[in-house]
Amino acid sequence: MTEVHDDETAHHYEVTVDGVHAGLAHYRLAGDGRVFDHTEIDPAFEGKGIGSVLARGALDDVIARGIPFAATCPFITSFLERHPEYQAKVDASIL
Repeated sequence: MTEVHDDETAHHYEVTVDGVHAGLAHYRLAGDGRVFDHTEIDPAFEGKGIGSVLARGALDDVIARGIPFAATCPFITSFLERHPEYQAKVDASIL
């Protein structure tokens, strides 16, 4: 089972696969919003779509909670370019 959760203390979303840490998407706080600035996937999980699961889970969470967001991380930026339904919700004013 793949799960994504927000670790607000560490300022990142973590993705786990069957309880094993598989990666994270770090964000920095920007006022009331979040700017995703770094994503990493453990090499053992690369090429399996885990990064997309992580990006989707993190973005779905901030959108559901009404948290403004933007991205400087190349991975999240690329994900946003491929998914206009998310890109339309980016708040570039918090960059």
